Amino acid sequence: MNRWTTSMWRLAVLVVVAICLVSAPLSAQAAKAELKGKFELLKDEPSTHQPGKVNIIEFADFYCPHCHQFEETVLPLLQKEFGNKLEVTMVGFPVFQNKLPTPFDMYEQAKIMGKGDEMKKVLFRTIHQDKMTGVLDRTIRELLIKEVGLDPKVFEEGMASGRPARAFEDGRRWGKRIKVEYTPTLLLDGNIKLEDKNMNTENIITVIRSILEADAKR
Repeated sequence: MNRWTTSMWRLAVLVVVAICLVSAPLSAQAAKAELKGKFELLKDEPSTHQPGKVNIIEFADFYCPHCHQFEETVLPLLQKEFGNKLEVTMVGFPVFQNKLPTPFDMYEQAKIMGKGDEMKKVLFRTIHQDKMTGVLDRTIRELLIKEVGLDPKVFEEGMASGRPARAFEDGRRWGKRIKVEYTPTLLLDGNIKLEDKNMNTENIITVIRSILEADAKR
């Protein structure tokens, strides 16, 4: 290969690299430009988006009254608006200090046994409406476990295994990594973060709708 050919190959490689470097950020900007509403795009987190569906991770604290309000009022509105196009999963993220982690572990064990949503509702009600904010001892736990339709013996064995506690810690590390500061905080499709002032219902609906509308245009 002569000197001229070598130079041309080097030039071609440089052009390809330059195109890749330029087009990647432009693609990211284009994707962001399609969305409406107020949100933070987490550049270091991968998108988990599936066309026609929005996956929502709700970072919440069972002791947080705002999380209870979200559960009681906002979430039903979102589910009514978008139906099966939404997939919502709560991740326990405690912001209130000196509180026992038992509700978070119970929620994780219920998730393992396929009753996470049911247990979430019962725990929020128990803490905020029934005002049981102290120790959820084994007797109280048994009542709640039976209420959601699970076997208390199997449930307690699962709790004792340490698996729910590990899942809870994994979720807390996830929240810290994406710098969750308030609860509830929403993470849409892995990298679209809504927190604090961006958590009003109208804005949440606007962002979700724009994601689904962007899918329809493709």
